Amino acid sequence: MINKVILMGRLTRDPEVRHTSTGKAVCSFSIAIDNGYGENRQTDFINCVAWQNQAEFLGRYFTKGMMVIVAGRISTRTWEGQDGKKNYVTEVIANEVNFGESKKSREENNGYSGGYNNAPQQQAYSSYGAEQQSNNYTAPAQQMPGGLEEDEFTPLSEIDDDLPF
Repeated sequence: MINKVILMGRLTRDPEVRHTSTGKAVCSFSIAIDNGYGENRQTDFINCVAWQNQAEFLGRYFTKGMMVIVAGRISTRTWEGQDGKKNYVTEVIANEVNFGESKKSREENNGYSGGYNNAPQQQAYSSYGAEQQSNNYTAPAQQMPGGLEEDEFTPLSEIDDDLPF
């Protein structure tokens, strides 16, 4: 069975770091994710929890409005409240947390760039420090023989009765 979720959205509030009675760091946070376009556009608010190093990382480097990438698993908890009523919560347990935009991009947009952005794709940085880059890098187009760039193509004739096989 597979329980894996990857989300990218903006923090709805500053991450809240607490410590358990045994000293483990735990961080609760929520991210807003836009779904759909135009009139069908909705925003989902997803509750997340990070533990130990990820919790400390979130508390130290993230604030409300920042773009965040979260990878983890969905978890459902139940408990009985003081009134005897059963309570349920579904949340994402974050195993990986990454910056979703560069510091420069964040500063240019005053911490927020809502919706679709025509700017070039920004590199995401790993949760282990800004100096270690993730694999979200798009290499520039390579020059191919004949002067064509890698992302250019030569259209084929729509009617080609002379197939090579």
